[in-house]
Amino acid sequence: MSGENKTIITINREYGAGGRSLASILSDRLGIPYYDQEFVVKTMAESGYDEEVVEREGEEMSRTSQVLNNFLNSSVSYSSSYDAIYAAEKKVILKLVEEPCIIVGRCANMILKDAGIDTMSIYLHAPMDKRLKRAIEIREEGEEPTAKLVEDHDKKRRTFYKQYTGSELYDASNYTFCFDVGKISIPQCADIILGAL
Repeated sequence: MSGENKTIITINREYGAGGRSLASILSDRLGIPYYDQEFVVKTMAESGYDEEVVEREGEEMSRTSQVLNNFLNSSVSYSSSYDAIYAAEKKVILKLVEEPCIIVGRCANMILKDAGIDTMSIYLHAPMDKRLKRAIEIREEGEEPTAKLVEDHDKKRRTFYKQYTGSELYDASNYTFCFDVGKISIPQCADIILGAL
């Protein structure tokens, strides 16, 4: 980690792979905060956009939205909500890492890499059946988890990540550890990370 010995962990994940669960375990064991849903509130305050827009555009982007966003951004007078929310998230992330913390998603690993801030970056993935089972367990109101819904979330996350980092979300070279949580349990992942720290 950094010369200051400040623990900063970022977690990216496929939908239903347990990023929030891992963050919660690490947070409890390290005694540092983690930011996932709470991130939305901080981004709302920074960006001025309401919760629904931040939830919808803060980490996921459809291919259609990406094409439209790129086309409209070529106009001098246009500034997209995606761009504004991403800029706000970046500011929030850089403020949060002034103290030890864990950040789930939001391209945090690449934002911090570009800022020269040392992190332990994690990527979680698993076979579809495992992720679908988990998605059913943690289902959000109004969403009936299906393999298509899980894959749609993944596609939108990959598109958002590629748009704002120029890199692939699942590229192992962007991470300290990549875990298949279909084979390694979340608590085992936490033990490995803590051992490395």
